[in-house]
Amino acid sequence: MAVNLSKNGPALSAAFKEVVDEKSSTNWALYTYEGNSNDIRLAEKGDGGLEELVEELNSGKIMYAFCRVEDPNSGLPKYVLINWTGEGVNDSRKGLCANHVSSMGNFLRGAHVTINARADEDVEPEVIMQKVGKASGANYSFHKETSSRFQDSGPQGPVGSVYQKTNAMSEIRKTNKDNFWAQAEKDEEKRRLEDRRRVDEERQQLDKERKDREAKEAVVRETRDKEKSSQIDQQKKSQQKQDADSKEMEKHRWEEQEEKEAVQKKSVKRGVSLEKANEAASLISQRAMNPREMFKQRERGIAPAEPDVPAAAPVSPQPEPDVDDGQSRCEYDEQEAAPQEELKEEAPAVSSSVKETAFEEPAQVEETSSYEATPEETSDKGVCARALYDYQAADDTEISFDPEDLIAGIEMIDEGWWRGYSPDGHFGMFPANYVELI
Repeated sequence: MAVNLSKNGPALSAAFKEVVDEKSSTNWALYTYEGNSNDIRLAEKGDGGLEELVEELNSGKIMYAFCRVEDPNSGLPKYVLINWTGEGVNDSRKGLCANHVSSMGNFLRGAHVTINARADEDVEPEVIMQKVGKASGANYSFHKETSSRFQDSGPQGPVGSVYQKTNAMSEIRKTNKDNFWAQAEKDEEKRRLEDRRRVDEERQQLDKERKDREAKEAVVRETRDKEKSSQIDQQKKSQQKQDADSKEMEKHRWEEQEEKEAVQKKSVKRGVSLEKANEAASLISQRAMNPREMFKQRERGIAPAEPDVPAAAPVSPQPEPDVDDGQSRCEYDEQEAAPQEELKEEAPAVSSSVKETAFEEPAQVEETSSYEATPEETSDKGVCARALYDYQAADDTEISFDPEDLIAGIEMIDEGWWRGYSPDGHFGMFPANYVELI
């Protein structure tokens, strides 16, 4: 930090003016710092000269002294500035205050001799006065001159002259010397031009190399960018291909899953259809008389015999899948044929006329089966039903239909079997629990 001379400025300036004033008895002033701050204060002043000033210097402080002395040669007043740095001062403090010396020299201006002192030997009054005498402009004393200076000392020696005889060789040498220096200047100029030219060539060469290097780097960078863009394109294509393959695999997987689900649904539907077929067969087997036989007897006009076994109550229909497979149909026919054989064993004997009629029955049945009624003939029978399940005819006396098909002209000939017109116009029997009336 800079030294502060403004805090105690009036006192500092007053002491300085007293020292430089020749009419004042004060011939020295001593300045120092306030503690460890950079503020300068007046430490002491006096009229005892260098001897008194030296006694006031402290070896543990940094101080600045300004003293008026008399020149031993001319007797004129001279001013001495002493920059005192005691041996006990801290090194860090010394380094900090070293920058204040110039500021104090500007403030205590007009000093003829400046002394940088660290020990008592540097501020001995005799040593300081010797330095003041050497610094004087005139190193003589007017009062010490003797009168012998003005006495006649006799004849003097010859008076010297500055004339010199012209020497041609020296003139020639002088001319050659001038030519030599002119030639040297020319050579120096030529050398400078050569150096400048060489520097220009080197700079041009460096510029050319730099441009070539930049061009090569640009080509390498462009090639690298192209390779990178090509790699990116390949990665994109590969990614697109992978996406397409994954989509295709996903599509195949979905299709396979749908096929599996369809197969499972079909198998479940087939199982339910088998169950329903078995249930229908069990219902038919519980009847004492075959419905087809009863239908054929009614066609011939013969009253059917009363069954000994009461008919079982119809079971509510359950949804069932297709029963169009050969295995289900065969099981159904076998279960239907079993009750007929039991019925023949348990049924009482009938008259011979009935037997004869029974022998002629197949031909009539064939005629009946080949006959197809038209909707006009049964227009007065307006009972209709909607198919709940699909049914396939076992022979020509039955009709086939699919779910939601409409069956018109229904004749309720039995609790379990009805007759009606299928959507394709055929007339025949069908299970009553496979439809619902509308």
